[in-house]
Amino acid sequence: MNLKRTWLAVPAVFALGLAACSGGGDANSSASGSNASGVAAGSSTGIISTNGSEPQNPLIPANTNETGGGKILDAIFAGLVYYDASGATHMDMAESIEPNEDSTVWTVKLKEGQKFSDGSEVKAHNFVDAWKKGASEAMLSSYFYEPIAGSDDEGAGDLTGLEVVDDYTFTITLKAPAADFSQRLGYTAYFPLPDSTLEDMETGGEQPIGNGPYMVAEGGWEHNAQIHLIPNPEYKGDNVAKNGGVDVIFYSSLDAAYQDLLSGNLDVLDALPDSAFATYEADLSGRAVNQPAAIFQSFAIPFALEHFSGEEGNLRRQAISYAIDRDTITDTIFSGTRTPTKDFTSPVVDGYNDSVPGSEVLTYNADKAKELWAKADAISPWSGTFSIAYNSDGGHQAWVDAVTNSIKNTLGIDAVGAPYPDFKSLRTEVTNHTITSAFRTGWQADYPGKYNFLAPLYGTGAGSNDTEYSSADFDALLKKASSATSTEESNKILDQAQEILFKDLPVIPLWYANVVGGWSENVDKVVFNWKSVPIYNEITKAE
Repeated sequence: MNLKRTWLAVPAVFALGLAACSGGGDANSSASGSNASGVAAGSSTGIISTNGSEPQNPLIPANTNETGGGKILDAIFAGLVYYDASGATHMDMAESIEPNEDSTVWTVKLKEGQKFSDGSEVKAHNFVDAWKKGASEAMLSSYFYEPIAGSDDEGAGDLTGLEVVDDYTFTITLKAPAADFSQRLGYTAYFPLPDSTLEDMETGGEQPIGNGPYMVAEGGWEHNAQIHLIPNPEYKGDNVAKNGGVDVIFYSSLDAAYQDLLSGNLDVLDALPDSAFATYEADLSGRAVNQPAAIFQSFAIPFALEHFSGEEGNLRRQAISYAIDRDTITDTIFSGTRTPTKDFTSPVVDGYNDSVPGSEVLTYNADKAKELWAKADAISPWSGTFSIAYNSDGGHQAWVDAVTNSIKNTLGIDAVGAPYPDFKSLRTEVTNHTITSAFRTGWQADYPGKYNFLAPLYGTGAGSNDTEYSSADFDALLKKASSATSTEESNKILDQAQEILFKDLPVIPLWYANVVGGWSENVDKVVFNWKSVPIYNEITKAE
């Protein structure tokens, strides 16, 4: 699939608000039942206030690919599966999702009796027709349909691989094996649509009819101001609301939202402003999270650069990685809002492993760095300056300077940052393979799966393989992982693939971005999920 949209173009600090992980609370708790209003029995009735932004487009799942609309859609729709705070996958609308032997055909059976907020039943055709409409009209998230038979490389076209078997069963035929396909099905693009919206997309986009824990109150979308969500009485899944609703308020700045949080006029803020990093722990007295998110940050060294091919290049990559003091940089530059990497994925994805053989190369070791650099010099003496390109509009100068200083001081070479005026100019040279230095890279996951962090970036010929890295052994393991019979087996194989990456270092892993959010004294049981959004249905508030 075309995943280039997930490259991080946003400023380094603002990226904190794009993905997240668990905060306090029980990620696996579920409602024991709900009353006629859609609120879980015995729960609070207070309305939660939180920050947000005006959705870019009408609220149609397949035509939404930004966080403002995505936050709302995740609250008012339910998919075949859902992700808990840690990113683990659980059945939602689906009773079962079963692959054939090679994971090319998936049979989905729905739970009976699940309804949209208008009272109509959720049936197989509501999923199939929604996906087909998203693909046929080449909506913004249509690339998520690319694995399905009948789609083109961008996910558009007639999805001939979808077939309704009966009211509660449909099959999905893929172009190639994908062991983790069921894990992807909690993403927004895979939500169903009711018949009324399929017939009238304009009305359905303005006053959406969903099947999730909440629904948009009648006339509740006050454009450029807020959206008022109320519990959906028809929802009977695991995530029944434990409060009286959610008001999503559109702020023009995080600083303004933070001041409202401190004054008690806002209940939950999913991203704190950088101006609060030094004080938020004292300001909020334990009512905050600062934990890894599904964002991986690194820099790449093209194999075509002088001194960085063959055995010499391998030695220099290893030396440079050992020469970076990630712990000190994340503490001093980012005030602890980054976590040094232990692998090529993220701590919030299922199957994360912080002990993959070879990962010691991510630990600062000046002696080892100098030893490896000397071995490389014995092959071909170093000359010139090592530079890391970055976009000046993204707030990256401080960390690039810190990284290059660490390399310079450890290896005794000239190392500097190479600023580009903006993200576009940097990415143009990277994409055209005309860049003549190392360059910053970043990746935000589309779904909480390890494969999504590896295949698009390092597979031979992959669309986001910026260094043109190619390893037959790595590709073979990707293929083997895709055709594995379980996610657990696939994850083990992907760890073997990571061992190869640690030897070759097509990129130098740096750190995972963190979610930094907070809440007021008015609410309890606040849990941040893997993509930085609080799990609103779990939050309680006295009326």
